[in-house]
Amino acid sequence: MATENKSLFFQYIDKYFKGIVVKVTEKMNEKSNNDALTYMFKSMLRKEFSITGKWETIETLNTRVSADFVSMDSSLPLKKRDSMKKVSGDIAKSGMTLYLNEKQLTELDTMIAANVDNKTIIAKLFEDTPRVIAGINELMEDCFLQGLSTGVGAIPDGENVGSAVRLDYGYLDDNKKESTFEWSDSSNATPLTDLLKIKELAAEKGYNIQHVYMDANTLKNFLKNPEVKNYYGWSIDWNGSTTLMQQPTLSKINAALQADDMYNFTIHKVDRTIIKEKNGVRTSKKPWQTGMVILTTSTEVGALVYANLAELNHKVEGVAYETSDDYILVSKYCQNEPALREVTKSQARVVPVICNVEQIYQLSSIAPRLDKYNLEFTSAADTTGKKVIVETQDIVTASVESNKSWCTVSVSGKEVTIKVSANTSASASDRTANVTVSVNNKSSIIKVDQSA
Repeated sequence: MATENKSLFFQYIDKYFKGIVVKVTEKMNEKSNNDALTYMFKSMLRKEFSITGKWETIETLNTRVSADFVSMDSSLPLKKRDSMKKVSGDIAKSGMTLYLNEKQLTELDTMIAANVDNKTIIAKLFEDTPRVIAGINELMEDCFLQGLSTGVGAIPDGENVGSAVRLDYGYLDDNKKESTFEWSDSSNATPLTDLLKIKELAAEKGYNIQHVYMDANTLKNFLKNPEVKNYYGWSIDWNGSTTLMQQPTLSKINAALQADDMYNFTIHKVDRTIIKEKNGVRTSKKPWQTGMVILTTSTEVGALVYANLAELNHKVEGVAYETSDDYILVSKYCQNEPALREVTKSQARVVPVICNVEQIYQLSSIAPRLDKYNLEFTSAADTTGKKVIVETQDIVTASVESNKSWCTVSVSGKEVTIKVSANTSASASDRTANVTVSVNNKSSIIKVDQSA
């Protein structure tokens, strides 16, 4: 069994470890550092220490957060995943471990014996330190952006392999809105009008919308929209001398909106990619929900809640420890099983929590989201039907394409129920129907297949 022992290079650890962790932390927190990854959770969440480390503490932060365990390998959206169990205990622990193998350790020994300059040796010995710190921060950014855009986030649970803690922030149904048309429909969409309606709705409740967040593609559709271009032209006293006003940049449309008392909000582009690794395979994902626009009254939307780790109070003899950003415990040590290795490890008990959700509004700028887009039926009649949930609070309608009378559809609230008649005649063959689900002037298609 592997044990944690004093680093093989303790003379360097003792002298440089603390300073390197401090430097890495400062660099990651620099907003002006163009080479550094940007972390929205750092600028939009205040840090809160949980003495007990329990979810009960989080519930005092004027939020509606609930949590449960879900399978990380589930192909279903976070909101639709089956819950494994409810969480009412400790804030889940996240962690990351990297190591230098025997070949790399031999190279380090050779460099030291050859009197290679300290800067090169230190860079090699501590190359994993910024990576394990960034690993925790990437997890937090992933969960936060996912959570802010959808109202539901997830953090891998370090002590339950293959599972995650799903965080439902309790976004209000009354604050979930749909655009009149898809913003990609430049002929009909009116994105400024859509945003203004929500701003006026919030004002009726005493809230002043000041910030609007959207992904890069949604912003692209916004900026090229004729309503937006004409508004910008009006703001700069455009005289219509050309056929169509040129598309404004984000900074230019923001200047116009901020100078106009009717709007007076700032648009922020969210364009962040998270790299994940599993079984040696790296994949990239964009945690922000495509097409979702979030309106807030402030750039501070919640708290980054963290708790002490058991190892912080019960340190292992010989292991070197340093803390990054109050909540990440970084350690360096040596192991001799299953092979000799120099280990760098990070761990944290921390979770992003979105608060004051009554002041957060969602606007979907794309086609209605469904929890299923394909339904399969056997040849037998199904008079009970199968249900499809539409993620909207607006009025839902549904219809079947003509000449498909064997397939029927009904709507109750945001549930669409689809039934089929028997397909058992001697000449029967497999058949397909398309069901159109509409919200406002936006539509999605459910493909219905029935075997013979």
